[in-house]
Amino acid sequence: MTSYFIRRFLLIIPTFLGITLVTFLILQFVPGGPLETALMQMRTGGQQGSEAGSTGTTQGIPQEAIEELKRFYGFDKPIYERYAIWIGNLVKLDLGTSYKYNEPVWDVITERFPVSIYFGLVGFLLTYIVCVPLGVYKAVKNGSAFDFVSSALVFIGYSIPGFAFGAMMLVLFGGGSFWDVFPLGGFRSEDWDNLSFMGKIWDQIHHTFLPVMSYMIGSFATLTILTKNSVIENLSQDYIRTAYSKGLSEKKVIFGHALRNSLIPISTGLGHAISLVLAGSFLIEKVFNINGMGLLGYQSILDRDYPVVMGILVISTLLLLIGNILSDILYAIVDPRIRFK
Repeated sequence: MTSYFIRRFLLIIPTFLGITLVTFLILQFVPGGPLETALMQMRTGGQQGSEAGSTGTTQGIPQEAIEELKRFYGFDKPIYERYAIWIGNLVKLDLGTSYKYNEPVWDVITERFPVSIYFGLVGFLLTYIVCVPLGVYKAVKNGSAFDFVSSALVFIGYSIPGFAFGAMMLVLFGGGSFWDVFPLGGFRSEDWDNLSFMGKIWDQIHHTFLPVMSYMIGSFATLTILTKNSVIENLSQDYIRTAYSKGLSEKKVIFGHALRNSLIPISTGLGHAISLVLAGSFLIEKVFNINGMGLLGYQSILDRDYPVVMGILVISTLLLLIGNILSDILYAIVDPRIRFK
């Protein structure tokens, strides 16, 4: 099994190169890049005008200025050479400089890390804390009124997009036409530094509740139903009937035997917890005015800030590939019957 995981780790290299190469090529051919934008601003005196073609863009601009811009953005070299230079810098942990912020990409991305990690961890932990017990109780009460009503509510929540749910919650509880319970958005209050310790805790919870609910609403149904079905399947096994015949209580049979085996397919998802650093939806972050990784990635695409786009791609790709391997490792640990070759 060790050789299998060694091969999986080695496969990260060609997979990573393939993903980054395809994305790099696409970004180079997307119209409206940084060079075209700079030329348009020069032609219109710094004002945003209508889109111009390749012949109209250079009108009235000296060729020397165009060549200088190409050198500045690295477009004076062939694509394969630009990609090779980017890979070489990446090996040295240099993601380049942001076109928009004029700062190292690492600095631009790491500024959003605390927000992404915070919402990712809180949402992940609350999802498991709520959904696993709920799924177990639904399995025990399978076919009851509670099971039917809870399933209906869970799937209704699953059908509502997170950003739409967040907007609805702001209308209801954000001081709109109804109740003024939660702030309209932001990660913390402006007077955060002046608050007491308990005040900071309450302020953070106050700003966290609605965004986390919006993040979690889509994952409730999947994890809850997966837990329920897994517990129901194990409750019908022979070893459960044997446990009952030995006189064990229902609570001990469910939590000591059935639940332990039911968590095998659920625990494998823990490997993807490493990707929580990039958790977030740009739509949810836009609704709540949260400056996280999702909004940064979306805005960088709109601004054609290619170094930031590629930097986020590097981190997300590596986390996803490593997370897949960790899921396989956890699967082999929790289920001794699994043997990878």
